[in-house]
Amino acid sequence: MLYSIQDVAPFVAIYFIVYHLAINLIVLSLFVAVILDNLELEEDVKMIKQLKTREASAETQQQLPWRLRVFERFPDHPQMIELSRLPHEFSIPKIRDSFMRQFLNQDDIYTIPLELSMNMYSKRNAVRTLHTTEHRPTGESMKRTAVLNIIKNVNNQRLLSGDASQIHLASVGDNKLSIYVQQNKIRLHRKNSMRRSGYKPKPVHTIRENGDINALQGRIQDDYDIKVFQYRQQQAELKRNQQEEDLRENHPYFDTPLFAISRESNFRKFCQLVVEARYNVTPKDRLGQDAKINRYKEGHKFLDLVTYLEWIMITVTILSAVSMSFETPSNRVIDQPLLQITEYIFVIFMSVELTLKVFANGLFFTPKALIRDFSGILDVGFFLISLIYLCWLPRSVPANSAAQFLMLLRSARPLRIIILVPDMRKVVYEVCRGFKEILLVSILLVVLMFIFAIYGVQIIGGQLARCNDRTYYKQQGLCRGTFWRELYVSKMNVTGADPVMLVPRVWANPHNFNFDYIGSAMLALFEVLSLEGWLEIRDIIMDRMGPEHAIFVHIFVFIGTLVGLTLFVGVVIANYSENKGTALLTVDQRRWMDLKGRIKLAQPLRTPPRPENNKFRSYVFDITQTKMFKKSSAVLVLLNCALLYKPWKPKEKITQISALISSVFTFLFLVEATMKCIALGVVGYWQSRRNRFDLLVTILGIAWIVLNIISMGQNDLQEFSNTFGFTVIILRFFTIAGKHATLKMLMLTIIVSFFKSFFIILGMFLLMLVYAFAGVILFGCVKFGPELGRHANFKTVPNAIVLLMRIVTGEDWNKIMHDCMVVPPRCTRGGSYWESDCGNSTASILYFCSFYIIITYIVLNLLVAIIMENFSLFYSNEEDALLSYTDIRHFQTVWNMIDTGRKGLIPARRVKFLLRLLRGRLEVDAEKLYKHMCYEIEKLNNGSDVTFHDVLNMLAYRSVDIRKSLQFEELLAREELEYLIEEEVAKLTIRNWLNKCLKRIKAKDQTNVIKSLQRGNELAFFREAQHAITTNEALRKTATNDSSSIEDRQQLQQQQQQQQQTQSQKEIAKRKLDRTTTLPTPSSDISNPNYRLQPGLREIPSETKGSKRPATHPQLQQNISLTFSTDDSYSWRSWEGAHHLNTRKDIESWWANQLDTST
Repeated sequence: MLYSIQDVAPFVAIYFIVYHLAINLIVLSLFVAVILDNLELEEDVKMIKQLKTREASAETQQQLPWRLRVFERFPDHPQMIELSRLPHEFSIPKIRDSFMRQFLNQDDIYTIPLELSMNMYSKRNAVRTLHTTEHRPTGESMKRTAVLNIIKNVNNQRLLSGDASQIHLASVGDNKLSIYVQQNKIRLHRKNSMRRSGYKPKPVHTIRENGDINALQGRIQDDYDIKVFQYRQQQAELKRNQQEEDLRENHPYFDTPLFAISRESNFRKFCQLVVEARYNVTPKDRLGQDAKINRYKEGHKFLDLVTYLEWIMITVTILSAVSMSFETPSNRVIDQPLLQITEYIFVIFMSVELTLKVFANGLFFTPKALIRDFSGILDVGFFLISLIYLCWLPRSVPANSAAQFLMLLRSARPLRIIILVPDMRKVVYEVCRGFKEILLVSILLVVLMFIFAIYGVQIIGGQLARCNDRTYYKQQGLCRGTFWRELYVSKMNVTGADPVMLVPRVWANPHNFNFDYIGSAMLALFEVLSLEGWLEIRDIIMDRMGPEHAIFVHIFVFIGTLVGLTLFVGVVIANYSENKGTALLTVDQRRWMDLKGRIKLAQPLRTPPRPENNKFRSYVFDITQTKMFKKSSAVLVLLNCALLYKPWKPKEKITQISALISSVFTFLFLVEATMKCIALGVVGYWQSRRNRFDLLVTILGIAWIVLNIISMGQNDLQEFSNTFGFTVIILRFFTIAGKHATLKMLMLTIIVSFFKSFFIILGMFLLMLVYAFAGVILFGCVKFGPELGRHANFKTVPNAIVLLMRIVTGEDWNKIMHDCMVVPPRCTRGGSYWESDCGNSTASILYFCSFYIIITYIVLNLLVAIIMENFSLFYSNEEDALLSYTDIRHFQTVWNMIDTGRKGLIPARRVKFLLRLLRGRLEVDAEKLYKHMCYEIEKLNNGSDVTFHDVLNMLAYRSVDIRKSLQFEELLAREELEYLIEEEVAKLTIRNWLNKCLKRIKAKDQTNVIKSLQRGNELAFFREAQHAITTNEALRKTATNDSSSIEDRQQLQQQQQQQQQTQSQKEIAKRKLDRTTTLPTPSSDISNPNYRLQPGLREIPSETKGSKRPATHPQLQQNISLTFSTDDSYSWRSWEGAHHLNTRKDIESWWANQLDTST
């Protein structure tokens, strides 16, 4: 059975598509993966490289650059001051450190213990010098000790006078540790005693002097390493600062801009203020603390990226680049006044900028000089080039002249934006740091090409030339004269035979390549290495030398492309990752980086709670939250997008049917939006950005339905309606990403990859802009060729950018290069480059090859590296992750319960409740970490509102072992924060415990005082009762016996007087007690209502702060004095009648004993 071409064509297309995807995207990617896996370092090697990097950074920081060390070769010449006042009118002068160091033994300085060396320049240790004992020097040390005593006395006087800005520790021989060092030791022991997350330290075996093996715990070794590196960094910074201070003291011209402006002049301070002024990303609040910015953080960080002066220069540079884009060979600066004005503006602004920077920081021989690195040299170079060109403005610019070279240098002006932006400068620095490895791989590829080029020159060289006349195709001796050549014209109405023209016979090589000498052979092999034009080279070699020589090309393609080029790509990616720091990360550190990426991608759910008070809304809410509802919505979106399988054209039946079905889908989406509004509420629905986008697309769909109904019968309006309709369907397709968690995370990963590679993409665009400016100058007037035409040319800057975008993809870049290499007699030269239509062979090779290597082999591979790094977040194993997506989802759910406002912010006091609701890996230990985490949140946010990512980051830090997961700098900062939090929490715990203890002691003392007072009150009551009984009894005796003697009356009066004295002493003691102690109410034992207050006494409140005691009767008060009531109903009468006669003396003796005990 035979099949037609139409039947087989789809299967053939599928075959080649699958083959291309399998070979080009899978096999080549496997090559890159294998090379990257071979370039991957082991865990131990990574740790060693990290340590070496830290050591190198510490050693580099302590060395001054050679431009500053020049002053050390000159003799010291301290600046002298003329005195105009008496000596006693001056404050104590500061002793120069360089002068003091002349009298000190350098060996003693560098043998200081580690603890003292770290605090050599600490201000708090200066207090110890006030109490250092003095020893009388003898022998050779007398001179040095005398100087030390002088310096010590001066520093002591300065300290007492309040000037202690630079007091150094003079008594270096003291072996006693300062409080700061002891505190560090306490922290170190506390840190060693901690066991976080079940981490078991790995024992490291060390050999003692006697040969025994000692096991040193890995954690202690890590502490030692971190301590050593931290000490080295501090010492390197101190040494560098000390060297600068010595130069500043001994050389008056050091740190003086242009050797004319003094260091402390007001003019220099003004220039520094202008140069260093920038946007403050952390403004101050009313209390003077750092105010936290919760909204538009990225915008504030972007404004803080550079200073105000650099922002102005970035704007001026962009305007200048826009002005340069209008320059063409026919539209030159010298003929356009507007272009000249923009050139003058750029030169004036840059001259002002460089002048301010020179006056503020110096030109070359100052610490912050303008020319302190390569970027400063480029700044000065750009300024000088622009200034020379503006002063010259040549009217005639011959090709390959100095004027054209000056214009080429001027076209590099957009690169100044890379110098001004720190992040772009950092990317360039990270790429250039690995230039050594890239250069080695490039040398390997060049050697490989050189070997194959030698073989090609020896075997193929000189054998590819043929005659253009097919009659004498292989006969070089007969290939001369002219012949008639037919012209094959396809787009002209020519009847009869094809036209012919007379052309000379030429014996020549192929137009694009040859192997006659080593240079052309290597150029041809480089084109083959890029997989552009290699089929043409292979076919020509097979046609003119035989099929057996085609193996040469295939072997080079396999070795050069699949091995050499893949190795180059792998080295570029690995080198960039290593310089950036990601290649040296261990497994735990990489997991931590992935976790931070996941946290950054996570966002609050912003889903309102289920409306329990409304049954209908609750029912609709349950429907909208089911998986079936979400899947059905996604299926509707896919079916709606499937309607675009054929183009929508007016007056076609299939278009009308598709529009009708799409209208039905739009109404279904409207029903979906309505159900969500009912379930979530209007406010809750609007809080989600995805819901807003869905609602916008739905409204556009309703508008399209109305427009489609109106446009019936109108062709023009119907075409616009169809265009608007399938645009809405395409926008609807983007909503499917938010309907599935995996797709949403994938889209967020792509967005994060774009933002991380933003500066690389911007740098690539600036580089393309520079090449476009240079291409207009070099090839703007070159005559058109086979590939260089009206759609692909360098006549204007926009056309050049479009052509360079085509070269980035590698599409026929070599053919465009050969078209730009045209030379006479195929072109005509002129006086200036815009009067000539010839190219430049050398410039063309350098231009196109360098652009292709930089863009295709380096920049694009950097983008691949960044995308691979970010997609590792998505494809990483959930079991190996420190926190899985399930844990993050659980936190999002708990946060959604706490964040009732759906704003992504909650008060700091609600974090305590949130931490108690977490479960799984995020569950917080209430006994150990709960207080620490609450205090950390309050400290980092100053008591203000807390964001979603603040709490999640804190939980992430607390859920991992920071010793294994964090890098050195981040580990130091985190440990310092945790130590501070531990100290503050310990202080708060001790303070609360002491307050509770004091309250208990105070309550106990108050209880004892109360009991004593009660006993005193009862004794006073007894005395009053006794006095009343005695008085009544005496009155009764007087009434019954009028003939009592005078002695009995006197005795009774004496007893009354003694009773009054006793009562007055008791009242005095009670007043003293009232002035010193505030007592609670008495116990409820004395609850008889016949007790009442004396009218002259004051009432004191019965509650004391913080005391806990049982409730008392409301009628009882503090510090009261009771009197006995004469009411007959009081129970004391019955007690008196029954016991007065028999037990009076016993009761009196018992109350006397109680009184003695209380006193």
